[in-house]
Amino acid sequence: MFEMIQAGGVLMIPILLCSVIATVIVLERLWTLQEKKIAPKHLVAQVWQWHKSNSVDEEHLRALSSNSPLGRVLASGLANRAHPREFMKEAIEETGRQVVQELERYLNTLGTIASVSPLLGLLGTVIGMIKVFADITSMGVGNPGALAGGISMALITTAAGLTVAIPTLIFYRYFRGKVDSLVLVMEEEALKIVDVMHGVREQAGAEGNG
Repeated sequence: MFEMIQAGGVLMIPILLCSVIATVIVLERLWTLQEKKIAPKHLVAQVWQWHKSNSVDEEHLRALSSNSPLGRVLASGLANRAHPREFMKEAIEETGRQVVQELERYLNTLGTIASVSPLLGLLGTVIGMIKVFADITSMGVGNPGALAGGISMALITTAAGLTVAIPTLIFYRYFRGKVDSLVLVMEEEALKIVDVMHGVREQAGAEGNG
C-alpha cells in the first residue's frame, strides 16, 4: 500500500486527506442524523399532555428545547402559544431554519470532496503523462522502466481519486435525502401540535359563545 501511495506522487497526499475528512464526516453524520435523535416518537403526544394538564412552564420548555431538534422547534411554538396561530407558525419556521442548517452541517464539505477528488486524480494523470513524455524526449522509448514511473502516477492517482469520490458522492446524496425527510417529519409534527392546540381553542370559544 505504501509503495502505491509513493508511486502516486505528491498528489496522493491531498487525495488521502480528502479520504480521511470524508470518512470522519460520514461517520459523524450517520451518528447524528438518526431519526430517534432528531424527531423522537411520542414527543408531540407528550407535549400535548403537558398542554392539556396546563403544566407547560419555563422548565418544561427548556427540557423540551434540549431534548432534540424537533423539541427545539416545538418549544419555540409553545413559547408563543398565547399568540395567534400565525405567530406560532412563524416562530416554528424561524427555529426550523436554524435546525435545518445544523442538520446540513458538513454536507457542503462532503459535496466538495466528492467533486474535487476526481479532479485531483485527473491532475495526477496529467502530471504523470507529462513525466512520461519528458522521459521519452530525454531517453527515447527504449527504456520501459523509465516510463513506468509516470504511467504508474497517472493510473494510481486517477484510481485513488475515483475511489474517494464515488462513495463520498453516494453518502452526500444519501444525507441530502435524509435531511429532507427529517425536515418534512419535523414540519408535520410541529404543525400538528399547532393545529390541535388552536383547533381546541377555537372549538372551546365557539362552545362558550353558544
